[in-house]
Formats: sequence, C-alpha cells, structure tokens
Amino acid sequence: MNRCGLLTLQREPVPLKSIEVELEVRDHVATVVSTLNYENKEDKPLEAVFVFPLPGDAAVCHFSAQIGQTQIVAEVKEKQKAREEYDDALSSGQQAFLLEESDQSPDIFSLSVGSLPPGESASIRLEYVTELAVQADDGLRFCLPAVLNPRYQPQGSEGAGVQVTSVPASLVPYSLSFSARVSSPRPISKVESNCSLDPLQYLNTDQTQATVKLAAGHKFDRDVELLIYYKDAHQPTAVVEAGQASAEPGSLMGDPVVMVSLYPEFPQSVMSSTASCGEFVFLMDRSGSMSNTRIRSAKDTLLLLLKSLPIGCYFNIYSFGSRYEHIFLKSVEYSQQTMEEALKKVEQMEADLGGTEILEPIKHIYSQPCIPNQPRQLFVFTDGEVGNTKEVIDQVKKNSGSHRCFSFGIGEGASSALINGMAKEGGGHAQFITGTDRMQPKVMQSLRFALQPAVVDISVTWDLPKEVSVTVLSPPITTLFQGQRSLIYAQLTGQSSEAAEGCVTLTYSLAGHPSENQLHFSLRPAEDAGLTVHRLGAQTLIRSLEMEEREHRGQQDGVKEKVVQLSVESGVRSSFTAFIAVNKDNSEVIQGPLVRRNIPTALFDLAPIGCVFELAPIGCVMMAAPSTIMCDSAVMFEEIEADGFPMMEEENQSRKYFPAAVPEQPPRDPLLQLVSLQEASGCWLLDPALAAALGQTNEEVEKSKPEKTSSEVWATILALIWLHGFKMDAKDEWELLAMKAASWLCAHNAPCVSECVDAGNVLLGCSVKKEALGL
Repeated sequence: MNRCGLLTLQREPVPLKSIEVELEVRDHVATVVSTLNYENKEDKPLEAVFVFPLPGDAAVCHFSAQIGQTQIVAEVKEKQKAREEYDDALSSGQQAFLLEESDQSPDIFSLSVGSLPPGESASIRLEYVTELAVQADDGLRFCLPAVLNPRYQPQGSEGAGVQVTSVPASLVPYSLSFSARVSSPRPISKVESNCSLDPLQYLNTDQTQATVKLAAGHKFDRDVELLIYYKDAHQPTAVVEAGQASAEPGSLMGDPVVMVSLYPEFPQSVMSSTASCGEFVFLMDRSGSMSNTRIRSAKDTLLLLLKSLPIGCYFNIYSFGSRYEHIFLKSVEYSQQTMEEALKKVEQMEADLGGTEILEPIKHIYSQPCIPNQPRQLFVFTDGEVGNTKEVIDQVKKNSGSHRCFSFGIGEGASSALINGMAKEGGGHAQFITGTDRMQPKVMQSLRFALQPAVVDISVTWDLPKEVSVTVLSPPITTLFQGQRSLIYAQLTGQSSEAAEGCVTLTYSLAGHPSENQLHFSLRPAEDAGLTVHRLGAQTLIRSLEMEEREHRGQQDGVKEKVVQLSVESGVRSSFTAFIAVNKDNSEVIQGPLVRRNIPTALFDLAPIGCVFELAPIGCVMMAAPSTIMCDSAVMFEEIEADGFPMMEEENQSRKYFPAAVPEQPPRDPLLQLVSLQEASGCWLLDPALAAALGQTNEEVEKSKPEKTSSEVWATILALIWLHGFKMDAKDEWELLAMKAASWLCAHNAPCVSECVDAGNVLLGCSVKKEALGL
C-alpha cells in the first residue's frame, strides 16, 4: 500500500450536485425520501464517500441508485457478505453502492458511491421512517441534519472509519430542495421552522392534510427543523396497518401491525404537589465546542436549576471534557451554604476541558451509592460529539433501575442517537436546543418531569377477538410523565371480521392512586398505508435484540442470526446488515486508477461548533489495476483544537492554537439578576441589590414596606409581583422557584399579605392579584 499523491478539494470539483428531500408525515410518524445527485466531472473513475447523518431511531427501508440509464435497487444483506460483494464488484470494474451503519454510533452512515466513470451522473435515493419527538409545547419535531460534526474519539478507541470534511456554508457546492406533506386524524393547527418556508397549504376543509415547502434559495447550511402542531394533541390513537401481500402469513411483515400512542392525563391535584426529595446530579459538557454563548447559557441554566431545587433534596454538579471534575466529592444536602458554594464554582466554569469524553464521568456517577429515599435524577448536557455512543447508552441502561436520566442536545451537531438513547434507556426525557432556542425553558420542563411523582406498577393488557393473538414488539413501558407520549407496536396474528374491534388498557399507580386508560380501535387495516408501522415495529424489535446481543457480548446463541433474518425480511438495516447494490449488467471493465473524494458537509458561518476541517489535501491510495481501494482521508490533520480552529503544523508541536474571538460580556439579564438573589429556602432578602434588580432605589423599597411586615416577607412578595408583572413570557423558567417562594410565605404564615401585595403593585406599577401569586 503506497501513498501516491495528495488531492485538494479546493482545486478538484466535488461530485455532489443537489439534494432533494420529500417528507411524508402521518400523525406521529414520518417517511423521509432523500435523493442525492452526483456527477463525476473528472477524467478518471471516482470512488466517493458521503457520510449521511440520520436520526438515531430512523429505520432505513429503501436504497437505490440510477447511473445514467441504469437503475440499481439495493438489498439488505449480512454486513460482511455485503462488504465482500462490494469489493468484488469494484475489483471487476462494476458500479457498486454500499450503505452501512457506523459501528460506533447508529446515526452515522457511510455511503460508498463506488466506481463512477468519467462524465457519468449518479442519483442515489434513500428512504427511511422515523418517530417524531414530542416537544415541551406539544409540537412534533422533525430534523434533517446538515452538520455532522466529526465525532470525538476517546483515547484508545478505534477510529470510526470515514472522516467528515466541513467547509464554510457559502462554499458548499450543492443545494437542497425540501417539501413536506402532513396528514393526521386531527386538524393541523400550524407548522413552524427555523428556515424560511412557503405558506402552509391546506388540502381539505377540515385541515387534516397540508403541504409546506422550503422557500427558494436555501443552501444546506443548517439543520432543517420542522415543528408540527395538531389540535387535541394528547388524544390516544391506534393505527392498524395491513401486512405485505408477498410476505408469509404469521411473519412480522405478513401479519397486520398496530401502533398505539398513549397520553395518560394525570390529575392536576397530584401534579401540582411537587416532590421534596431526590438526588439531582447535573453533568455539564465543558469541551471546547461549548465555548462562548453555549457555556454562558449553560451557566445561566444551572443557576435556575439550583434556585428551583426543593429544600430537603441532595445535589452535585459534574463537568467533563477530556477529563471530568465535580464540585463536591459526593452529593450534598441542598442548603444556603451548599447552594452558594456551587454557584461560585459554576460562575468560574469555562469551555476549557478539551474533548468530549462522557463515558468516564457517567461510570463514576453510577459508582456512587444511592442515598436512601432520595431517587437519583441525572441531567446530562452535551453537544453530543462523541464516538462511543453505544457504550454510553449501555451504561445508562445497566443502571436504569436506580435513576432517571434527562438529556439535552445542544446545537446542530448534537447526536440524536446519544441524546434520545440516554433518555429512553434512563426512563427520562430528551430535549434538543438548536438555533436561537433558549436552553432554560426546556431544561426547567425536564426538572418539572423529574419532580413529578414516579408512576409505578405500569402494565398494558390487550383484549382481542379469540381468533386474533398479539405479539408486542416494543419493550415494556417503564416510565410515564405528564404530556409524554408512549408508542407501542404489536403484531396481530389471525383472521378477524371486518367489524372486529380490539381494546388496549393501560393501568398504573400514581401517588398511591390506581388509574386506568382504555382505547378501543378497529382491527380493520387502513387502506394504502404503506409499511411504515411495520418497519418501525421491526426496527424497535431489532434495537432491543441488538442491545441484548451487546449485553451478552455475543455469547447468546441465535440473537445475531435473528436480527439478520428480521433485517433482511423487513428491509430495515441493523448493525449486522448493510444495503448492497451492484450493477451486474455492466460488464465493461473501467480503466485507470480510482480516486476517493470526501464530500463536504456544510459548516455554520457563526460561532464554531466542534471540529472544523478547512479545505485540505486528502491522502489517497491508487493502484495500477482496478482493485479494492483503501484511502487515508485524514493525513494532514491529526488533531483539531476543540474550539473549532485547526492547528497549524508548528502550533501542533507547541500546543498553541488560534485564539478564539471572545465577545464582550453582555449585561446580565434582569430576570437572572433577580433569580440570583433568591435564598435556597425560597425567600428574598431586603437589600440594595434586590432594589436595583427591581429597578428601584433602596430608600423607595424600604419606605413602601407595610409597618407590620418583616423585611423578608416584603422582599419575597415584591420579587413575585415583579416576576408576574414583567416576566410572564418567561414563566416556564421561573415557575418552580416562584412556587418555592410562595410555599415559604405560606409556611411562615405571613401577616398582612393582601396589604403587601397592594403596596407592591403601587411601588412597581403592576396590577397582580394575590391569587396569581399562589398566596
């Protein structure tokens, strides 16, 4: 193997011309069809590799290629067999295409376009189905990732294979067109996006079907994110899908499959009483890619979290990069002293810990003994640039019986496989913070989830006609939160009449009260519904079996074989299979050496996000005769500084980096200024700092205080009035700490509350009612 030259992307044309995406949303599920158009403008055959990022829970179900007039459709095969066929095809001069899942992270796919003759065009079509995540405001989120930041590889682990090259968005030589069709049993109230959209077009009078398109002129320079809102979003539904006519009856693909979505509504009286115990562990990413606005936002979020914790709980804060740190040796009881100590350390935090090694701190946290009667709640914040996603998720699953895990993906480079996987296996909730999203409201919603009483004794039972049996494909439901959706997939075997009905019943216990939710549904399959539900059901079962295989380190008989069989039957890829397509009609051997290109993904023009590869030479291995080609695509840059700037050669030796531009610190948000003054108990103290935060002088505040009122009661009521009077738009962020303040006032049986509220309204120019303050 000899290196024989360096090729620069800056000088050579990149073969990707355009990307077209069609999105079909059916209630809570989406089918995504992507078409990638290539052209080899060089005078030699080309082997190109494109890394295609997908949602971690996506099920790839179609892969085909059009080369000139030739149409090639891929088949799912066992991974090693697929690789051998791909290599054999290349060595005999045939066009070949290979799609396989990264061994390290399920949301990275390497797409080898194979041998493309000079001047030839190729169009690659990739189709996948995915569940849409429910957001804090009941919107359903679809995201088409554009930026796939290079995954950070922990020391000692193998490289993940294909290197991703990033370039400034203005230089991306391809374009994106994107259209979506949305349909639901419920009316569609609105569709929003972080990109410019053409107006929403309703297709019927009851507004249950609509289309929307990306506005003209969009470049693939950011995540394309859609938020879809339905009326009556919390109603449970069931979708029955007919089996594949060509599949064997009794098999997963041959039988009907039902998808049930459940939204249990918990009594408001139970939900309003928040828990006063728990061990809250916060794990914050401090790698270089978290610099500037991200670390500032993270510190503000930790302030809100610490002020909102209930008296009587325990807490600790960890931060990580290439190494990890913790504020306390072990979790400590929440008090004024421990809160102040933690906040001082938080204020000193910077994005200065290097890379993103999350596995070791997670192992350390789980090694700490749990505190009796204090349920552990783990909050993880990261921009998700890690290379060992599966190991991290396995650790969370292994410890799922002793804690709940709430995860937050920050920025466009966050791995959906990591963020969703941690929350799913840890019985918590995942949130994504992208673009101009504020981190605080999403995090505070998760804290409200964590403070909800645990739902226990969860069971799902099926009542079906005696001639129909059910095989549940989904793992058992282990957690339920207010407003969180649970999807269940099940295979229905046996014949039933046209009018036959089924019933699924969810039972659980909340705060000692047993509850029951029932859903009756028709067993008649929906017409022309495709195989979306079947494929998602197959993918759910495949993921469970893969986890089982990893747990037993491949020692359990038959699991891998079962995954491969299920994957091949359903057409859904797995970690043991790949899509392989070979143009066997083309018997003409392609002459000349093959050249490999890495196709750039767009990089933001804004603040650096993780690692950046500028246009740089790519090492390539060329051989005299067509054969299996092996290339080194990372010759010129062994290391990239985590703040987003590449190291120069001499700087690599001396460990000096380009300095990041440090923006001026903006003045502190008045809300955060007021929040920072709250005591751990929930009250505020009457002092000049509070007066300044309220926009008053100390003398004015002191003079307006009713005579018989203590200074703490007066200060606390003023703070509550200010929050309700001036910051209702940020109520999600301060609601919990305001409830703590109201509880403090009630516990102290404060006299003259009405008089204080009246006087406070006059002083601050508000008209807030006492009842609104929770008093």
